Amino acid sequence: MGRRIRWLGLVLVVCFGLVLAQLVNIQVRQAQALDSTRTNPRVAATQDNNPRGAILAANGEVLARSVKAPKGSGPYRYVRQYPTGSLFAQIVGYDSPYYGTNGVEDVYNQWLMPHSQSPQNLGQVLTPPPPSTDSVTLTLEPYLQAFAAHELATIPSANKDGAIVVLQPQTGAVLAMYSSPTYTPSPLVSPNITTEKTAGHADFTVPDHEGFYPGVPLATFDPEPPGSTFKIVTTSAVYNLKPSLESFTYPVAACTSLPDSTKLLCNDATSPAGASPCGGTIPEMLPPSCDPGYANLGLAIGGTVLWRQAGLFGYNQKPPIDLPYASVSTFPAPGTFSVTKLGPPGLAYSAFGQQDVKATALQQAMVAAAVANGGNLMTPHVLSVVRDSNGQVVKRYVPTVYKHTMSASAAAEVGKLMASVATAPDGTAYGIFPPSLKAAVKTGTAQTGLSNPTANIHDWMIGFAPSTHPQVAVCVLVPFQPSNTYGATTAGPIMRAVLTAALHPPPGQ
Repeated sequence: MGRRIRWLGLVLVVCFGLVLAQLVNIQVRQAQALDSTRTNPRVAATQDNNPRGAILAANGEVLARSVKAPKGSGPYRYVRQYPTGSLFAQIVGYDSPYYGTNGVEDVYNQWLMPHSQSPQNLGQVLTPPPPSTDSVTLTLEPYLQAFAAHELATIPSANKDGAIVVLQPQTGAVLAMYSSPTYTPSPLVSPNITTEKTAGHADFTVPDHEGFYPGVPLATFDPEPPGSTFKIVTTSAVYNLKPSLESFTYPVAACTSLPDSTKLLCNDATSPAGASPCGGTIPEMLPPSCDPGYANLGLAIGGTVLWRQAGLFGYNQKPPIDLPYASVSTFPAPGTFSVTKLGPPGLAYSAFGQQDVKATALQQAMVAAAVANGGNLMTPHVLSVVRDSNGQVVKRYVPTVYKHTMSASAAAEVGKLMASVATAPDGTAYGIFPPSLKAAVKTGTAQTGLSNPTANIHDWMIGFAPSTHPQVAVCVLVPFQPSNTYGATTAGPIMRAVLTAALHPPPGQ
């Protein structure tokens, strides 16, 4: 009996210890998180019974604001209103009574919701001011965002999903970032919970006919094969990490036999009959985007160096943008390249953006921005400044270097080659851009498909302008286009329009 009592006592001591540990966990370790979570009724009541701070575009246009709820519409005194509808929805997000916060509404929630203010004088020290909200101003330009939306809407094919990202290379500021499909946030902030649930189901669980979800931005969330835009990474690896290959030459040919491969790799074709001969030095191969040449260049560089250079651009790491839904772009670690449908080696195909490589539009915009900024990749961000209710600056974003991707001299060489893609007679973007724009670009056409891998292709273009003193860097991604299209033919006109609009804004912008 005594032994059983001792065991019972030991069990009770252990249980008491577990209870004590959980109390410490809740009251100390998780206290701050539990205090601020939307599931805390006190927090929910504070957010929905009081106005939140406004979210503004770079020009001061209101993107989100709180208004008094209509009488009889629900239990809360205020509802969120989004005057621009779907245009900024995937960036601004929402403040939903049912789903909580998302987007900028979530990332900068601590400033947007009512909170204690720092005293500005002795009187406020003795009598603290009441809680109030701050306003959050973003880097986004409404005219450019609307222009990006218009360009995607006018894609000739029935598949109009796509993403456009516009960055300021010297600061990392996001000037525009639009994805299609998108959603309208108003139903998600409705006082009617049934309305919210219906909208949430449609926006986040029902894909469109191309497989993308309206509530999740294609620009940052969906990595896709980048095609030949990845050749900028491969080229950078040479000038930055393996300069011994600067004189690399591939004999002019329409197709190439790769080591251990069972079939030919042909340029812009599946057989020698339709292939275009290409080759020469790197400056001669990049403008026409020579796949066989870059496949052999990738093998010469090696998986370790390519993997390292990709990492310097931000591959295999979560991008540090101040938004949710930022997915990792991937380049395989050395020795993990998969066997291709043509047989080994996967490294050759990955060197020109196929096979094992996946990238988001944000990632490829970052690649272009790094080249444009002399090799320094700035941290991408949407925050410009936070101001209190009196207009005083509470927080101002300070640009920071995210990655030193390559030397300035290497970036200058790669930038020259990107400019030649638009100016050389055999360049894939030749004739698309007016000389006055001084565009430096790279096209990409990645074979993929909704059901058959060769039925559709992803059309890409990345670039910056002016090439002599870059002011903007852009990525255009238009997935699942007809197989007879190219990055130059589909993404090229969009790139030209967006670069022109960014460099020549309308009066007053």
